[in-house]
Amino acid sequence: MKAVLLLEDGTIFSGEGFGQSGEVFGEVVFNTSITGYQEIITDPSYKGQIVTMTYPLIGNYGVNPEDIESSRPWLEGFVVKELSAIRSNWRSTMTLEEYLKKYNIVGLQGIDTRALTRHIRLQGAMQGVISSKDFEPESLMQKLKSAPRLVGVDLVREVTCKQPYAWPEGKNRKGGRGFQVVVLDCGVKFNILRHLQAAGCQVQVVPAETQAGEILKMKPDGVLLSNGPGDPAAVTYVIKTVRQLVGKVPIFGICLGHQMLGLSLGGETYKLKFGHHGGNHPVKDLKTDKVAITSQNHGFNVNMKSIPVKDVVMTHLNFIRSYCRGVRE
Repeated sequence: MKAVLLLEDGTIFSGEGFGQSGEVFGEVVFNTSITGYQEIITDPSYKGQIVTMTYPLIGNYGVNPEDIESSRPWLEGFVVKELSAIRSNWRSTMTLEEYLKKYNIVGLQGIDTRALTRHIRLQGAMQGVISSKDFEPESLMQKLKSAPRLVGVDLVREVTCKQPYAWPEGKNRKGGRGFQVVVLDCGVKFNILRHLQAAGCQVQVVPAETQAGEILKMKPDGVLLSNGPGDPAAVTYVIKTVRQLVGKVPIFGICLGHQMLGLSLGGETYKLKFGHHGGNHPVKDLKTDKVAITSQNHGFNVNMKSIPVKDVVMTHLNFIRSYCRGVRE
């Protein structure tokens, strides 16, 4: 089935649709990971986005129920160079296309993803539409202009859990009592919870709108602010909660959670040109000068210069970004 991707600057790519047919809108970003497409598809942080994989062959090991990062896919659309016709893995239970159809996710294959990635890298992430029913650029552009954007939009309400729950649900925890950790769910990935469990922690996940008083009543040893989608500045109720928790309990933030921690300290966030999405991002430890290769997925950044609290110290920095800035200057 024919399908097209139209960007808001008028650039258009024609290919073949797969998964669910239809029309979807979102911010078009690229992910540089070679494997892990199932984890990417089910990461709630991609809500509101159309994800392009830079690796050319996707779907070759199928999909299984063990590697999901949430209850279902959250991204708006999925773009690949080539969808593998063969799945080969002993854990695989269905093909990638079957999985996308099951959850009504629109896919696009057969386009030059290198050209699309380079375009986004140079021009910045932008809104786009995938369509397998309307191929007229003028018509699609009119629809795209009225589609919602990420900046200023609270997407956390759409991905957070509705009720508190213990992790793992309905199973005996290992490792004794351990530390009691409350996870503020802004779109948490299961693997974060798995790692806390592996460290012997007792994990309680609560909805994003849970207030500071309710969290403190649980007497946690620490609070984790999870990853999540969209603009952190729009999630004002979480910022308020974090502000009331600072100084009363140890706090750790990942991705969106880190950004909201910065906002709670009086800082500001800003949108990155094309975000950091993938499994090969170098991060420099400013104390030891060592560089770690990390997995990242975020489109906003904390402006350290905007934080008025004097004893807040930056410990790590995206190495490529700081290096390129130094070269340009």
